[in-house]
Amino acid sequence: MASSDKKSDVFDRFYRVRDRTLKIVEPLAVEDMVIQCGQDTSPMRWHLAHTTWFFEKFVLSKFVKGYSVFDPSFDYLFNSYYETIGNYFPKRIRGTQSRPGVDRILEYRMKIENDIASSIESLESEEALSVIELGINHEEQHQELMLMDIKYNFFNNPSFPQYMDRKPIVEASSGAMEYSRFEPGLFEIGHSGNGFAFDNETPRHRVWLDGFEISDRLVTNREYLKFMDDGGYQNPSYWLSDGLGVSRKNNWKAPLYWVDDGNGWKIFTLSGLREMVLDEPVSHVSFYEANAFATWSGKRLPREDEWEVAFSGFKAEPFSNFMEAWNLHPLPLSRRDTPSKQALGDLWEWTQSPYVPYPGSSPLPGSVGEYNHKFMANQMVLRGGSCVTPSDHIRTTYRNFFQPEKRWEFSGIRLAGDL
Repeated sequence: MASSDKKSDVFDRFYRVRDRTLKIVEPLAVEDMVIQCGQDTSPMRWHLAHTTWFFEKFVLSKFVKGYSVFDPSFDYLFNSYYETIGNYFPKRIRGTQSRPGVDRILEYRMKIENDIASSIESLESEEALSVIELGINHEEQHQELMLMDIKYNFFNNPSFPQYMDRKPIVEASSGAMEYSRFEPGLFEIGHSGNGFAFDNETPRHRVWLDGFEISDRLVTNREYLKFMDDGGYQNPSYWLSDGLGVSRKNNWKAPLYWVDDGNGWKIFTLSGLREMVLDEPVSHVSFYEANAFATWSGKRLPREDEWEVAFSGFKAEPFSNFMEAWNLHPLPLSRRDTPSKQALGDLWEWTQSPYVPYPGSSPLPGSVGEYNHKFMANQMVLRGGSCVTPSDHIRTTYRNFFQPEKRWEFSGIRLAGDL
């Protein structure tokens, strides 16, 4: 049986996270909740239902004797990818469905939250609390996805609507990029000790690193414009072959959300279309673009083990730019001259590392074992969290992952090099 302090902490966080999900959709109209403008995105109504289904399926149905599900059809409609559970509705056409309606889904959310509250005595075991904790972190991942998807959906509206009204923060130059140096050595990476971590962050293990250097901040719009002006998108010598093919196929000329209106580049944000701030970190670039920029710069992207060693022990700081700050956009560094140098918050940072299991890593037992390990192919690791990541969700051991061509996530560039 878990301690009373742990039980209290888990259930308190459960309700805080559930409330935050509703805060995210509060500015939206019902019509905003049903659309899906790309095959990577999902409608808001689906996110609301799926995160609720997770608790019903993996917590209530498993640990509460005789539990009766809200609606048996939800196993098909709101299962995301769990093959061991059964068939699921195809992701690419989630936006073709208007029913169940938003009111019905909100009723579902309230029912499951009430069922959790009334079943606490059945959910006091370490096993049950660990699954609830997984569900909390799962919902936080979806909170970030929701803001990513809202931004993508609004960008595809020719009127460029605002999700929120927030003025840009314009600051002085970020200054010349500097590098921290790390001598060769044997280091430990991966999660250990107390606190939640996903199975892909463990076990902690040793790695040998040759000497490397890593930049003290993220690449800015100003610096990325120089790459573009120098023919960066046209010169194949900077690009990986697959990346060049993807860039040409999609006619990439700039990062996602950059708009050339004939009077220079503008940038689309969750506050609408606005003038570009040159000293903001460049965002919404693919791994291929990040790698091409690094090659053009005479540098490279950091490996994920280098990144973790460089920023090991750092935590969110008063000026870290996470979801709670509600900027929902990366900010210039100059007034936030903190030790972590944008390592935590602002933007996820592409690494050179493919997403593969750590030595000795294995999936969790049961259906939740499908959560991470089955995606360990053809994806690249990102580190550090972003301006739409909840601050209590991130660790320096956290391994995010996307396919190398994806750009709708809040991703940026940090440079590294060999000594």
